[in-house]
Amino acid sequence: MTTSRQLFLAALLGGAAFQAFAAAPASASASVSDCWIRALPGNLPKGGYFKAHNAGDQPVNLVGISSNAFGMAMLHRTQSQGSTSSMEMVEQVAVPAHGTLAFAPGNYHVMLEEPKHELKVGSSIPLTFSFSNGQKVTASCAVKSAGTMGQ
Repeated sequence: MTTSRQLFLAALLGGAAFQAFAAAPASASASVSDCWIRALPGNLPKGGYFKAHNAGDQPVNLVGISSNAFGMAMLHRTQSQGSTSSMEMVEQVAVPAHGTLAFAPGNYHVMLEEPKHELKVGSSIPLTFSFSNGQKVTASCAVKSAGTMGQ
């Protein structure tokens, strides 16, 4: 094999290796724990709750959630003003560096709509969490009764 051909092949392989590296998440610092879903009857929206952890040196944003069990999953936040509360959709939520952000009743939560089947208390549903660093984390979320207010 000629030297020019060897250099061409080395450059080609190096470029492929660089593309594979560039496509990988910048850091695998995010994780999710304590995930659960409040089961409500019929087609009523369900609430999803969990703890998002960031072991990295920089904040990372939770930018989306998906599930094959629901037609729609959105990040929401409950806002309290005096004696009234309202919910608003949020595009992303920052998880601090070396920190944890809890999604809990009365605060940040996932609004799960259009269930594809009836949820059964005691079962679990996978949710996939997408972060701004390109990382995706799938967690198994326990289905709990409508009266559940926490872990």
